Amino acid sequence: MENQESTSLVDKSWYIIKRRGGMALAVFAPSFLVSLMAFSYVQRPAYLAEAKLKFQRNNTTSTLTGVGTELSKLEPLVQDNRTNPLNTEAEIVTSIPFVKKTINRLNLKNTQGKTLKTKDFLKKLNVREIKGTDVLKISYQDTNPETSAKIVNTLIEIYLEQNVSSLRAEAAAARRFIEKQLPSAELVVLRAEAELARFKEKYKVVNLQEEATKSLEVITELQQQMNAAQSRVADSEAQSQEIRKQLGMNPQQAVMITSLSQTLGVQNILQEIQQLESQLAARRTVLQDTHPQIIDLEEKIASLNQLLQQRVNQVVGTNQSQLNQNIQLGALKQQLSARLLELESIRLGAAKQATTLSNLQIAYKQRLNNLPRLEQQQRQLERKVQAAQVTYSLLLQKLQESRIAENQNVGNASIISLAESPEEPINSPVIPYLSASLLAFILALATVYILEAKDKSIKTIDEARSLLGLTLLGIIPKVNKLRKYADENEGIEYYDQRIIIRDFPRSPISEAYRMLRANLRFMSADKELKVIVVTSSVPQEGKSTVAANLATAIAQKEHKVLLIDADLHRPVQHKLWDINNSQGLSNVIVEQADTTIAIKPVMEHLDVLTSGVVPPNPAALLDSRRMATLIDNFAASYNFVIIDTPALNVAADAATLGQMADGVLLVVRPGVVDSVNAAFARDFLEKSGQNVLGQVVNGVVPQNERYSYYFAEEDYPQESISMRKIKV
Repeated sequence: MENQESTSLVDKSWYIIKRRGGMALAVFAPSFLVSLMAFSYVQRPAYLAEAKLKFQRNNTTSTLTGVGTELSKLEPLVQDNRTNPLNTEAEIVTSIPFVKKTINRLNLKNTQGKTLKTKDFLKKLNVREIKGTDVLKISYQDTNPETSAKIVNTLIEIYLEQNVSSLRAEAAAARRFIEKQLPSAELVVLRAEAELARFKEKYKVVNLQEEATKSLEVITELQQQMNAAQSRVADSEAQSQEIRKQLGMNPQQAVMITSLSQTLGVQNILQEIQQLESQLAARRTVLQDTHPQIIDLEEKIASLNQLLQQRVNQVVGTNQSQLNQNIQLGALKQQLSARLLELESIRLGAAKQATTLSNLQIAYKQRLNNLPRLEQQQRQLERKVQAAQVTYSLLLQKLQESRIAENQNVGNASIISLAESPEEPINSPVIPYLSASLLAFILALATVYILEAKDKSIKTIDEARSLLGLTLLGIIPKVNKLRKYADENEGIEYYDQRIIIRDFPRSPISEAYRMLRANLRFMSADKELKVIVVTSSVPQEGKSTVAANLATAIAQKEHKVLLIDADLHRPVQHKLWDINNSQGLSNVIVEQADTTIAIKPVMEHLDVLTSGVVPPNPAALLDSRRMATLIDNFAASYNFVIIDTPALNVAADAATLGQMADGVLLVVRPGVVDSVNAAFARDFLEKSGQNVLGQVVNGVVPQNERYSYYFAEEDYPQESISMRKIKV
């Protein structure tokens, strides 16, 4: 689609040039001569001075010392293959501050003696990179060769000074910033170290990793000791149970009885009580219980028992009645009791040891469980310390680098070659010719454009089709002269006759009318098409000629045809056929003449009814019942009725007759009718409800068309317009 539109635009432009070529040439030639003389007079010799600068990504001093490499590095801000740092430097060289400094330093003046303006300076300055290199070429054009070289060298000098000073300024700014940040960085280091020290002191942290390893070993050892203590507890418990069974007492009772057995005062009283009880038992055998000796012995025993009870309370802190065993033990029982006490002591000691070991193990486990959290906190604090120390160390390092970079006087650019005074001007003699040609071409093109813009007429077949939107039924070429065929002895004769299809039946134009006849026949395939009204938008479009030739073409097919000249304003059919117009259509309508007299045969199968006397009110005659009756009678008597009517901008007769006919044929002539009248005719026919059969494009100029029919050259003289090919 785009290719078709492009081709159409090219073709349209080409045919516009063909139509307006003469006028364009008439404008181009004098414009070219005047412009050439003007350019040749105005042009002055110009001299171009050039210099070259080489750039490095880092300057050599920074690379060797390793100091200030980032400050002097040439890199684009956007990492793109199309971005080149040299373009940035070129923009810097051409910036207004550099230009103004150069102008002021050299005190440059214009032709009026005033200070040279920046924009005028930049017009003559050119800064560009040499592709494939790290070199900038700086050139300046001036009418004075020495001035051009001096300007380039001064501009380079200013740029190099600014390049070095800007790098030093950046280094100084960096140094001041670092000096301002150093105290804060040092304070951050101190705070981070103090926080780490408080953490280690609070949680008793020395080496958490080593502590974790040791804790696992201690927990394992404590578990072994706990197992051994629990084993001792179980062993002593088993032995203690066996001895308790043998003694019949628990360890507490064994402790008390053993203590009493080993207490001398208690044992002495027990011996006295035992002796008195022995005496009492012996006396009771011979004495009664009421005997004073019996009573005295019983009282002594009772008092000794009280004393024994007191001694027992003093030794064991309990009554004797609570001791279910005899407080006197034998040697074996004493040994068993001592063993029981020993086992009880062993059991209690082992149990306490197991408890202590368990608590210690729990403490170690808690510490071990907290070690990951402590390690995390320690790592965080150590990272803070490390980051603060790295930042502080980096700032110290950068401070030293910035001080060194500030003292460096080397930039990224170096001079390859300075500008020298050029010896020859750069002006080319071709430039005035090219400039004059361009200006003349623009003027010619503007002239063509203005003429085309003012010309509202339809110029081509495509414009007619596009504007009217009607079916294209025929294309009739424009011809100035035709030559009639004759015998060789008679020679060749030229005629201006308009009945071409009759007088020149073998001509290609006759074929165009036959094509129109065939297209009309195809349109009437479903409905019989007998009465056809031929009209146009404006006069001079050749509607009468088309009507006459169409009627002739139909008659040549042996159809009976009547051609009616209904143009009662400017009738021409009687002139085309060279017949008398004293009686015609107007006379027949008012019944002043009979149709048999008014209708005149002009050739076989073709009759013509001329207009007759031009009436004062043609519309009243044509829009009458008598006219409608006549058309019906003609349609019944003839195979075809062709009615030639006035142009639509002259009268509405065509619309009136169109209601009585089978269809209306609109003739359009490029170069005669404009778009306004053509659009009016189209709208008028649509609104009046006409059956518009289509349009016939008459008087087509082949130079204006994209395509053309082939015509035999012998049908046209050399001075006539030669038709080639017109494609419908």
